[in-house]
Amino acid sequence: MTMFTSESVSEGHPDKICDQISDAVLDAHLQQDPGAHVACETLVTTNFCMLAGEVKSHTEVDYEEVARNMIRFIGYDIPDLGFHYLENTYKIRIHSQSPDIDHGVVDNEGAGDQGLMFGFACSETEALMPYPIQLAHRLLERLREVRKAGELPWARPDAKSQVTVEYRGYQPIAIDEILLSVHHDPDASAADMIDDVRGKVIMPVIENCMPSLPWTGNLLFNPSGRFAIGGPHGDAGLTGRKIIVDTYGGTGRHGGGAFSGKDSTKVDRSAAYMARHIAKNIVSAGVADRCEIQLAYAIGRADPVSVMVETFGTEKVNDISRVEKAVREIFPLRPYRIIEYLGLRRPIFSKTSSFGHFGRRPEEDGAFSWESTHRAEELASMLL
Repeated sequence: MTMFTSESVSEGHPDKICDQISDAVLDAHLQQDPGAHVACETLVTTNFCMLAGEVKSHTEVDYEEVARNMIRFIGYDIPDLGFHYLENTYKIRIHSQSPDIDHGVVDNEGAGDQGLMFGFACSETEALMPYPIQLAHRLLERLREVRKAGELPWARPDAKSQVTVEYRGYQPIAIDEILLSVHHDPDASAADMIDDVRGKVIMPVIENCMPSLPWTGNLLFNPSGRFAIGGPHGDAGLTGRKIIVDTYGGTGRHGGGAFSGKDSTKVDRSAAYMARHIAKNIVSAGVADRCEIQLAYAIGRADPVSVMVETFGTEKVNDISRVEKAVREIFPLRPYRIIEYLGLRRPIFSKTSSFGHFGRRPEEDGAFSWESTHRAEELASMLL
């Protein structure tokens, strides 16, 4: 028996505000210029928002307006929160992309940077995601839903979840503990908040949105005792600080590159999406119950410098090298081919920047092409 814990953060968490603003800048460029190259970072703190980075694009974007609209959409339009979309000071420091990088990307159709990326899938949930991170995301999605519907008048946009699951080997068998920290009205009653969270958030998710596992009932709610000061007023935020939340919750490995604010010539993003797509198709095909893919690239070069397939002893084939060979035959691995195959020039990225980039709900799968398992049958016919 082992315990494994994953966390998620809400759309109002300071770091996630920054991820969403950075991806909103990317989408604003892609809306008019699908070939735009964007690398945008955001910083927020009390009544302050700064954007910095580099862009190559044929379109003009009002960066301050993009940031204001995202902050308002998230819910920071309540004056007493200490961070307000109208009162913030905005600083913009975005310049043209380096011609050296542009040459390697455009002329060679190569990677926008060096690096290593991992993708993961497993049979623990219908979405082929690890159970702890999947549940942590869905709890906060439900929290946002009921907060925006007015069912939690005391709740504010900032929140964090943490889920501990008991495993037997690779098989999840019980939810040991759920932790929720929710930014709240200063006058809210702790007892009322706990009742609301149990009845309106946790139980609907466990009963309706996830495969049923027994829950011990252990709940830690606002364990510090009070969370009346939150969002950027309580802590500064930066783009790219929630890379484990964005991926697999600590299950498997991570190459270290963040996603948000980067167009898909940056393999930090596009190759990580492709690695997830490959791993998910391998598991969906029944080739393995658990799969991790590593891709690695050199800046300005098109072909990956390495491809690795790890199935943790769960493979249903005698020779794992056959799986790697099939991956190279079936899936495009050059950055520009990945972009074409997954349709990554569309303005879809703002939606990815909260509640995880992988394991999205079925109604969102059409937008997030890397979640498709349409190559599973082909893999099965080659390998099984």
